[in-house]
Amino acid sequence: MNKRNSVRAMAGTLLLAAGVFTQCLSAQTTTTTTTTTRTREADFAPIGLAVGETLQVNLANTAANPTTTSSTGSAATPASCTGSVSFYGASGAIVGTATSFTLTSGQISSVKLPYASAGATATATRPLIRPVVTLTTTFPNGPACNLALSLETYDAATGVTHVHAEGGGIGISGR
Repeated sequence: MNKRNSVRAMAGTLLLAAGVFTQCLSAQTTTTTTTTTRTREADFAPIGLAVGETLQVNLANTAANPTTTSSTGSAATPASCTGSVSFYGASGAIVGTATSFTLTSGQISSVKLPYASAGATATATRPLIRPVVTLTTTFPNGPACNLALSLETYDAATGVTHVHAEGGGIGISGR
């Protein structure tokens, strides 16, 4: 009987140790993910706007939608860029109101500031404007975003482009 009790005690100890090891292992693999919202800005150089002109910022999300699933096995988040475009005057104050945007993969959008809204005065008939694009992202595992930017001024009556400038871009992998 002593041998039997010893074997039972040993088996019970092994089962208890295996249970503790399993609990420790599952405690080690449990992770908590904290998401953080971040913003990035792309500033264009100031540009003068003449009577009859419109200033336009063009945005395009060139990020491709993911073709694989996420590490958890669920469908990966589609590409998306979210942010706003603001126009600043020579005083540093925002001219008009910021315009929000959300662009999915391949989408293009434009934000315009006509001369009449640019804050021209009797002494400053050609106001200086500085466009700023703000991109808002979520980390980790936010959507992929590759925002291509350009700026142009054009004659509001004829549509003829006067200035075209590439603004580079803002890229976020989302990982």
